Amino acid sequence: MPPARKAAIDSLALEKVHDLSKYISKIGDKETSFSEANRVIERALELFVEDAQMGVSTLGKKQIRYFDIKKYLERLNKLNYKSVNIEWFDIQYISDLEKQPDGRYVGVITIYQKFTGVTEDGMVYKDITKKDITVYVERKTTQIGGREIGFWDVLLGDIRVSETKKG
Repeated sequence: MPPARKAAIDSLALEKVHDLSKYISKIGDKETSFSEANRVIERALELFVEDAQMGVSTLGKKQIRYFDIKKYLERLNKLNYKSVNIEWFDIQYISDLEKQPDGRYVGVITIYQKFTGVTEDGMVYKDITKKDITVYVERKTTQIGGREIGFWDVLLGDIRVSETKKG
């Protein structure tokens, strides 16, 4: 892949991860109406390959649970906290895109997620989770003015938990 194309694809992949970060914050925000959260969930789902999963961890527990992305986002919207704040930071590529036999390219982006939840009685839960996001880059086509135009698109895959620590 030519360096200029790779730079453009890297930029698009990071942009999609930033979009997901904004969507997750909006969905988790208790000020967001139910209908708005559902609209944002649908937008977030457009970022993913089919069957992608999100890893969820809790401080003090070794178990990592994986949920279908839609189920994860719906659960996020219903968390039993008075307020929820979710921030993603230090977003970076940790692996170069590698070409697969099917012609797609696959890479991994690492992010850190800071979660803060406050219960009705004022108890605060905080953690920071390191997550690895699989990124798929594939060639697609669209019709514009009767002509078929090819382009590269980026979709997100599984989001795996690699570590959780106190926030």
